[in-house]
Amino acid sequence: MNAYNRRLTGALAAGAIALLLLPWYSLEEGFFAGGWLLSLWSEGDSASALWQLATGQHPWLSIVVILYLACGACALLAPGPLRRRALFACSLTGVLFLVVEGHAIGYSGWSWLWLENLLGPLEQGQPAMGAGAVLMLTTFLLIFSYALAERGVLKGDAFVVSAIVLLVALVTTFVLYPVLSLFIVSVQDVDGSFQPDGLLTNMRDPAIWSLACFSGGNCGTAWRTLGLALMTASGSTLLGLAFALAATRTPLPCKKALRMLTILPIITPPFVIGLALILLFGRAGIVTETLATLFGIEPGRWLYGLTGIWIAQVLSFTPVAFLVLIGVVEGVSPSLEEASQTLRANRWRTFSRVSLPLMAPGLANAFLISFIESMADFGNPMVLGGSHGVLSTEIFFSVVGAQNDPSRAAVLAMILLCFTLAAFIIQRLWLSGKSFTTVTGKGDGGKHGHLPGPVRYGVYGMVIPWGLFTLVIYGMIIVGGFVESWGLNNNLTLDHYIRAFRVTFNDGHLVWSGVAWNSFWTTLEIALIAAPLTAIVGLLTAWLIVRQKFAGRQTFEFMLMLSFAIPGTVIGVSYIMAYNLPPLEITGTGLILVACFVFRNMPVGVRGGVAAMSQLDKSLDEASLTLGANSFRTLRKVVLPLLKPAISAALVYAFVRAITSISAVIFLVSAQYNMATSYIVGLVENGEYGVAIAYSSVLIVVMLTIIVLFQLSIGERRLRRATQPASAPAASAPTSLTQESAV
Repeated sequence: MNAYNRRLTGALAAGAIALLLLPWYSLEEGFFAGGWLLSLWSEGDSASALWQLATGQHPWLSIVVILYLACGACALLAPGPLRRRALFACSLTGVLFLVVEGHAIGYSGWSWLWLENLLGPLEQGQPAMGAGAVLMLTTFLLIFSYALAERGVLKGDAFVVSAIVLLVALVTTFVLYPVLSLFIVSVQDVDGSFQPDGLLTNMRDPAIWSLACFSGGNCGTAWRTLGLALMTASGSTLLGLAFALAATRTPLPCKKALRMLTILPIITPPFVIGLALILLFGRAGIVTETLATLFGIEPGRWLYGLTGIWIAQVLSFTPVAFLVLIGVVEGVSPSLEEASQTLRANRWRTFSRVSLPLMAPGLANAFLISFIESMADFGNPMVLGGSHGVLSTEIFFSVVGAQNDPSRAAVLAMILLCFTLAAFIIQRLWLSGKSFTTVTGKGDGGKHGHLPGPVRYGVYGMVIPWGLFTLVIYGMIIVGGFVESWGLNNNLTLDHYIRAFRVTFNDGHLVWSGVAWNSFWTTLEIALIAAPLTAIVGLLTAWLIVRQKFAGRQTFEFMLMLSFAIPGTVIGVSYIMAYNLPPLEITGTGLILVACFVFRNMPVGVRGGVAAMSQLDKSLDEASLTLGANSFRTLRKVVLPLLKPAISAALVYAFVRAITSISAVIFLVSAQYNMATSYIVGLVENGEYGVAIAYSSVLIVVMLTIIVLFQLSIGERRLRRATQPASAPAASAPTSLTQESAV
């Protein structure tokens, strides 16, 4: 039996399991509860597809069985054009039928009125797809991939073809489909009929587009959000550049501590900085009370509004801009700066005309990332916004508030998406056609020149006060968890930690009785599941983009980066609207959280994998393939061991983002699956600042611990052999044993 037949046999075996041994439809208690094992061959939606057909339920499933048997019959044909065409047609028909049937038939019958008029009403509907239907759809996709491989696509490499087909299916399902659902809901009535009135009414709403701020009033939500995002992106990029210059071009002491200080906000839940600002500058804050005592200044509410949101966002997103810019600043070739000074340009002219323009890609990327993060930020506006709502908070209240207006939420999300995509496209157009290459294969032994005096003192003037301010903020975060009630009773206590993480013994059993344990274990479980999946999908995608040439590769890459350009708030709303009804009904489950994290954070793993893989010579892959290894073995044995830094970075980023994310998960959490960030937001809304800060402090410690464990478990890649003396002396000439050494 050749490799193609073995793969086909495996796919057909999976299809048999889907039809015989798995519940075809989704279960209210969940698949992993295991209750379906007792009702698999009984009447009801938990039965397998074949048993439902045998008992006269859902007769349209017979078409799925016929298509599956047709694929099995095609596999028995002799290899040749007929078998290839037959497998291709049967599998593609199976995929299309399952997708269309899942959308066309809902709980109460036909989902589309024209089908009911054409075919008449159905006696019964169907729930959403379950494990059996999803596995059957995967089976048809695999058979479709193998048919393409037999036709010679991508040199007949079945692993590569199937990986591309499955990834395209996943990206379409969890990135494009939710966004499309968002647009559809905006023009739908409650009963699902086409009704654009809600879209038109909301698009013309003065509360969204008003420009009254130019005449002393309040600006609309859209312009307020756009202005805040532009200010935050400008401030974060400027401060990130200042930190990068201070770390690489100045003799500033304690540079390692400076780098650590800039990384801390990344592993901090996003709204915690807002809480610390309230403890400092709120009406009962320590600075506010000190000023009132010493100078009689009346406490105000200046912090609650755009000013407070801006300060919190700049504090939160400056570290991201710094991490983007540090490599760009270090990458500017010293020889170019030396050449400029040799031609009698002074330091300021060299910096402004040579160094700074070469940093343009990093500045553009830092600005774009900060802009998108500000647009999507939910935690800080929720804590500090007051009556000055932004698009992310308005979307939230449109979905879960008294308004209960999904059409308005969809319109606001579309506006948010248009802003971020416009920034993404403008950045791409501005950088396209320009060359910023400074590092070539030639040696460059020069040394970066000193910064001009005004620039150096300006960098010091921004970095030192901001660094001290950040230290104060984190000092407040630490102290805030130990204070009884800030501003009312400043006595130190452990009650907040005890209330959140109390552990007791009851009848000899350990009881996690603290109020935070439920969301803590849920968050840890979801993050530890999502992080490896994100790394696997991201690095596999990067390998396909760098090493394989296939039609539509650039479109595929753009689809992946689209999920990065979409704010988390839009992702959350679109997931609710896409997965709250058949064919995939996963709202309120842990699966929707895992899918959200994987496909939200995947682009970072892809870009890191592309950068790392671009440094690996293709001859390594070619040598493995020449020696008879297939693509999967080459990827597993040759490529992945050389990508340990990229794997570690993808795991760490995905894990941290899964724990600290709030803008998307605030819409997706449920009573059973409540994430830590959502729970902390609830504590803040109830005024329990001490417990919220105590919980956040524990999360920071846990994240640091698990990041270290990730680093230790993955290890470092080994690139070269180092010679070391032999343990026992030899009688002849000196010898040495070669031993792998880590770089």
